[in-house]
Amino acid sequence: MNRNVTTSKNVLVLGSAGQIGSALTRFLKQQGFNVLEFDIASNPAEDLRVWPNKLLEDLIQDSNYVFFLAFDVGGSHYLEKYQDTFEFTNNNLRIMSNTFTLLNKYKIPFLFASSQMASMSYSNYGILKQIGERMTSALGGRVVHFWNVYGYESDTTKYHVISDFVAGALRDNVIKMRTTGEESRDFLYVDDCCEALKVVMENHESFSREMKIHITTGKFSRIREVSEIIANELGATILFGDKTDSVQRDAKNIPDLAFHQYWRPKTTLKEGIQAIIRDMKNERNQ
Repeated sequence: MNRNVTTSKNVLVLGSAGQIGSALTRFLKQQGFNVLEFDIASNPAEDLRVWPNKLLEDLIQDSNYVFFLAFDVGGSHYLEKYQDTFEFTNNNLRIMSNTFTLLNKYKIPFLFASSQMASMSYSNYGILKQIGERMTSALGGRVVHFWNVYGYESDTTKYHVISDFVAGALRDNVIKMRTTGEESRDFLYVDDCCEALKVVMENHESFSREMKIHITTGKFSRIREVSEIIANELGATILFGDKTDSVQRDAKNIPDLAFHQYWRPKTTLKEGIQAIIRDMKNERNQ
C-alpha cells in the first residue's frame, strides 16, 4: 500500500502540538496539504504510548506520509532532570514500538526525527534516538537529524535554551545561565526546518539511502553569544553560571552538509531570536 505524496496530500504529523510539529502543521496547511494532527498535548486520547490505539491506526491508514516527530523530550534542563529515569525511557520505547508497528503494518512512507545527539552513547536520549534510527532504516523510512531547532514554545517545562533566555529576560530583565556559556551549538530557526522537512517528504524516494539528512545551518554559536543577542534586544542583564554542560558534555559533532544541495536555511540567528521575542511578547499581551 505505498502512497504517493505527489498525487495525494494527506499528511500526518505525530507530535503536532510540539515546538517543531506545531510550526510544521501551520506551514503544511499554508502549502495546501490536508494535515492530520496527533498529540497528547491537544487530546489525552492521542497518546502514542497506548496500545492498541484505533485512533492512531485509522489516521495512519488515511495518510500518504507521516512525520514522526513525537518524543518525550525537552531542552537541556529537561534532559538533565529526566533522561535517566525509568519513565523517560519507557515513554519513548512505547511511543516508538507502537508507532513503528503501525507504520510497518500499512507501509506508509515516513520520516523519523532524530538528533545530532544520537551519536552520544552516554546519553539515554541519544541511545533511544539510535534505536529509532535503526527501526526506521529497517522499515525503509527516512531519518533526519535535527541540530538545535528553536522556535516558539508554549510548554515552559520543556523550554530549550533560547526560549528559556527570552522568557527570563521578559519576566525579570535577567538571563540566568546554568553554564559558563562557552559551549557551542548549531542553531536552526523552526521555519527553515519546516521547509527542509517538506523537501525531504517530496523527495522521499529520490534521495539515495546513503545520504545523511542533517537539517542544520552548519554554523556554530556559543551559548554566551546567544545570551548577548537576547540581552541587547531586551536590555537585560546576564548572570553567567559556573557549571559546564552536563547533557552533551560539550561534545561537538560535525554536521554533514550534503542536504544543502537541496535546501538551505534563510534565517540568521539574530532574526530568529527577534521572531521568538515577538512571539513571546504577543503571548504575554494576550
